[in-house]
Amino acid sequence: MGTHTWKETRPPERAYKRRKGVKPTAEQDRAAGGRYRRTVAVGEGRYARASVSLRLPKGNRRLRAYLRWSRDGRTQERYIGEVDHDTRAANLAQAWQQARAAGMLTEEPLPPDSKASSREVRAVMRANRGRDTKPELALRSLLYQAGLRYRVDIQPLEGVRRRADIVFPKDQIAVFVDGCFWHGCPEHMRASKKNAESWKTKLEGNRARDAETNELLRAAGWTVIRVWEHENPAEAAGRITRAVREVQAGKKS
Repeated sequence: MGTHTWKETRPPERAYKRRKGVKPTAEQDRAAGGRYRRTVAVGEGRYARASVSLRLPKGNRRLRAYLRWSRDGRTQERYIGEVDHDTRAANLAQAWQQARAAGMLTEEPLPPDSKASSREVRAVMRANRGRDTKPELALRSLLYQAGLRYRVDIQPLEGVRRRADIVFPKDQIAVFVDGCFWHGCPEHMRASKKNAESWKTKLEGNRARDAETNELLRAAGWTVIRVWEHENPAEAAGRITRAVREVQAGKKS
């Protein structure tokens, strides 16, 4: 349980009031352990995203937590129980745990054709598709600020159908911003439990393709730089900038 019973004093405001500047949705997601862990069934195969409300009744010393969601435009609410931590974040997390233990929450089913093991995994997979991802945009912005000019999402080599995210054609430098899930990041990639063998084969194929791409480019005289999506953008931009400057300095000497 928590750290207080609030029998002698009222809980501090930091235990239940949200701080200014904190986004409610992000706060609830963190406390619940992810957006898709905030799901309640509302009947007829429908689901809603819930949130936890913390309240201190007038004249009371105990904090109470309530689960709230919307159904057909009307707010629904269920009492979860008392929470007793010093901070709002800890009390929200405690309330979500209590709601889950009490069976108030449910797992929203995946679409029939999905290969993901959970809604969270599916969200990661969908976020890692296509170009102009957040890590790419952050990296490109820093490179532009450093005075570098580049091309985006092109084939470095003619006749080789492999596209790089950021390319410096004159300096023959190709940068790939790799998503942790699709490219098998050793730090953050979590194997899918659903269709495990199929996903294992696919991800191994992706890694083999990445290695082959590196070999093809290097054999043609290119420098290949790979950046994981979780890397610090400033550090990655610094690494790329140094590589470009070294190539340019070598041309002048």
